[in-house]
Parts: sequence; C-alpha cells; structure tokens
Amino acid sequence: MLRAYRENKVIAGVPHRNIGAARVAILMGTKDGAAFIDDQLKSIADQTHENWILVVSDDGSSDETVAKLERFAKTHRQKTEIRKGPGKGVCANFLSLANDPTIDAEYFAFSDQDDIWYQDKLRRALTWLATVPADVPGMYCGRTELMTIDGQSYGLSLLFTNPPAFRNALVQSLGGGNTMVFNRAAKKLLEQAATTDVVLHDWWLYQLVSGAGGMVHYDPRPMLKYRQHPDNLIGSNLGWRSRVVRLRMILNGRFRDWNETNIAALQRLPAHLLQPKNREVLALFAKARRASLPKRVYYLRQSGVYRQTLLGNLGLVLAAILKRI
Repeated sequence: MLRAYRENKVIAGVPHRNIGAARVAILMGTKDGAAFIDDQLKSIADQTHENWILVVSDDGSSDETVAKLERFAKTHRQKTEIRKGPGKGVCANFLSLANDPTIDAEYFAFSDQDDIWYQDKLRRALTWLATVPADVPGMYCGRTELMTIDGQSYGLSLLFTNPPAFRNALVQSLGGGNTMVFNRAAKKLLEQAATTDVVLHDWWLYQLVSGAGGMVHYDPRPMLKYRQHPDNLIGSNLGWRSRVVRLRMILNGRFRDWNETNIAALQRLPAHLLQPKNREVLALFAKARRASLPKRVYYLRQSGVYRQTLLGNLGLVLAAILKRI
C-alpha cells in the first residue's frame, strides 16, 4: 500500500516529488457563462498552487464569456488558451480537450464556468496524486459545498463511503467533473479511448481509470462551491425532489439508455485498456440487461455492481426487475 504525502514532504520512504513545480492544465468548458465566470476565474487565479495553464473550449457563447476570458488572459502571467468548441454539447466539449494529446502537463483538472474553487483545491489534489506512481492512472475527486444561483451556501453534497471501483463506476459517477484532477497516465487513457460518444465526461473518466486498475481517491472534504441552477439541481443528490427525478429517470428508460451508451463505448475499447476481471464484470452486467427476469437478477448479483447509497442500490434492483438497466 502506498503511503501518503503531506505537501512536499517524504513520508516513510515515498520518493520525493516537488508538487509546487508540477504543471496543471486546467480544462474548462464554457458556453454563455458570462454571468458567473469572473468568480470562477478569480478562484483559479487565487490558487495556492500557482503552476497552471488554462485551456478553454468555448462552445459557441453569444454573451461576454469569450471577452472576459480574453481580459483574464491579458492580466495574468499564467497562459490562457481559448479554443472553439465542437458544438456538440457539454460532454463532447470537455472531451475535445481531455482527448487532445497536444495539451501536456503533469496533471489535469476539469473546470466548470460558474463554480468557486477553494484556494487549496489544486494543492490538495496534487498532494494525493503525487503518491500515485507515474505509470498508474490516478484520479482525485470529492464532495462540494452547494450554493444557490446567487451564491448562498446551503449545505454539502452527499458523502459517499463505499470504495471507488469499476463495479461502482458502471452504474454511477462518483464525483462531479468540477472536482476531478487526474494525472498524465489517466489522460493517456482518454486519448487511447478516443471517443466522445459517452454520456458524461466525468463518468467516463471514472469508468476508464477504475476499469484499467488505476487509483481513485474520493475526498470527503469539500473543495469548491458548486453553483446549483434550476436545470442541474439533480447534481446535488440532495432532497426528495432529486430522488423523485432519479426514480422517474429509471421508469422512463433514461438510465437504461445511458447504460447502453456507456457499455457500447467500453466494449469498443482495445482489450488491454480494461483489466480482465473488469471485462468480466462488464460482460455480466451486459447480460443482466438482456436476460429474463430471474437471470437479470442473477447476473446483476454476479457482476457485483453497486451504487453508493442504500436507496441507490434499491433503485438498481428495481431497474433490473423492470428491465430498465
């Protein structure tokens, strides 16, 4: 078991890495974010880890988003690059950056356009990632502090306590993309997978890193303020409204359709990108989606897939019974 770092200090023989010298490429997706992007950019500029570059893919903003990004680029010494996005939605926009081999750094961080990062967000992530061997895919993610659209805090996202694993990743994204920081080996996985035909960029990264046998760390401490808009309230995982929405997604087949998309993408991967045991889990889960009712439940149990909460697992069983997985 690898032992952890504390900042740049060596603990029990772990090789020294100069965290402060490590470059982080912040990958930001934007579209019409002018109302809030100044707060996000300021929180990036205020990071205690100062060695970063910002690469932005703007997906066709019609407001002042790009103008604000250009002003930011002129007033900060760190490099800011602004690109034209593919115009195919949020997931494709982020993956156009994450899949690009010309963007190179030691570490990479997804960034939304309307959050507020804690000042030590990158430093905390790199402190853990520095314990991951360079050739092992590593992904850090965690909780968020929730805030209303006008910036009022109202609680924390759910605390997940089950271990990160491919068996979880098949049916649930562990942490929001806005919390994810990952190493070069994890980015190489994204480049080798070379697809944008998945449901969500953050869910896909979790599936790839865990499926390849990489290391995933879920930080129980919040690391940013996550702005909740009316159309992304489900992202908070809080309250009965969110649970009702998720149940409706199971009943109307949306969860099934998401699984169909992700499974197809995983099955197209070169065989060496998934560990044999995880290819077996994938095969069993795929069987569970097509079999008769008794065999659906049997294959689901054999696959060992799980969600992070009791209600989530009950919903998974219900989805299996209703043939909605």
